[in-house]
Amino acid sequence: MKLLTGNQIGSLLAYYRSKTLFDQGVLNKENASRAVIIKTFVTTDLQKAIAEHYGLRCVETLTGFKYIGAKLGKYEQALPENVRQKYVDLSEEETRRLRLAHSSFYVFGGEESYGYSGADFVRDKDGNGAVIMFCEVAAYAKSRGQTVDQLLDEIFSIFGYFAEKNGSLVFEGAEGAGKIKQLVESYARHPFSEVLGSTVTSIKNFETETIRDIEGDEIPKEKMSIFELEDKTRIAVRGSGTEPKIKYYLFAQRRPKERKFDSRELERFKSEVEEKLDRLWDWLQKDAQSRLSGSQR
Repeated sequence: MKLLTGNQIGSLLAYYRSKTLFDQGVLNKENASRAVIIKTFVTTDLQKAIAEHYGLRCVETLTGFKYIGAKLGKYEQALPENVRQKYVDLSEEETRRLRLAHSSFYVFGGEESYGYSGADFVRDKDGNGAVIMFCEVAAYAKSRGQTVDQLLDEIFSIFGYFAEKNGSLVFEGAEGAGKIKQLVESYARHPFSEVLGSTVTSIKNFETETIRDIEGDEIPKEKMSIFELEDKTRIAVRGSGTEPKIKYYLFAQRRPKERKFDSRELERFKSEVEEKLDRLWDWLQKDAQSRLSGSQR
């Protein structure tokens, strides 16, 4: 048995929906720029690679489906007023045509924690719809003589191997809350400059900076920092809003340069990337202890 991560399920759905809409002629080169995949900042970049491959926009939001729902409301407001008055009574086929003509057509959206939706008439996590979509993906794989994880490997061979690792440090009570606050502030005041020999090439502090998405909308403030390294590894750090912990999201990838990975290359890259994520998490835990003890910088 293999457990698929939330990132992997979302990527399977994003790929299948994008490919199928092109195969059916709903999307084409002329209207692809009006189609959009929405993901959170802490969701795999494989979904961004899929969107770019098909010429779709990939919009990133903070964690929480309310932010994805807000985007869908914005896209509805961009429709002509006479259309909006009867929008909720129209069929999916008709609203899709109108969105492609006047606004943005929502292909798929999701977050890494097993939350997905595939249509704008449900503007929240849609577990029922996600099950139906995933069953169709599984049926598609079976029709090609594949298991779902074999289809996922095919996607990796095309777009590159993307892997993620989530970790958290738990600090209970009032003293723990102080440690979480200390760590979050430490990453803002003393950000990483180098991690495991790789230079940090960009830093986004979502609490202090004004950050806009690719559509120009301002991202709300949040105590989160994202560090990107020269090898495209990413580290996101934020305090939990509901639990006494600080959360770490780690992302690593290996992209093909000119051709697909063959099966042997893919297995090698899987091993390399996953080993790197393990080393990175070990390094981050030690770094956090150094920051808490005051010996860091």
